[in-house]
Amino acid sequence: MFNNFFGNIERKTGVNVNEVVQLAQSLQNANFKDEHTVRNVVKRVSEIAGKPVSKQKEDYIVNAIVSGKVPKDMKEIEKMMGK
Repeated sequence: MFNNFFGNIERKTGVNVNEVVQLAQSLQNANFKDEHTVRNVVKRVSEIAGKPVSKQKEDYIVNAIVSGKVPKDMKEIEKMMGK
């Protein structure tokens, strides 16, 4: 059942589920107050999703996460991403 579910996600999004799982596992002990760590996470998510992130947007996301100003709901996330 799960293989079929994840297979559907991969086909619809083009995102490799194994890469997402590996990323999630690497984040379990990540220090989200460390700018270098957060910047690497943002870059990795961008690579996995195949969506480039401008330097300006990367800086904004990194600053928000490091400073603890992470959006609490989808509307805030969409506003942050400029949608």
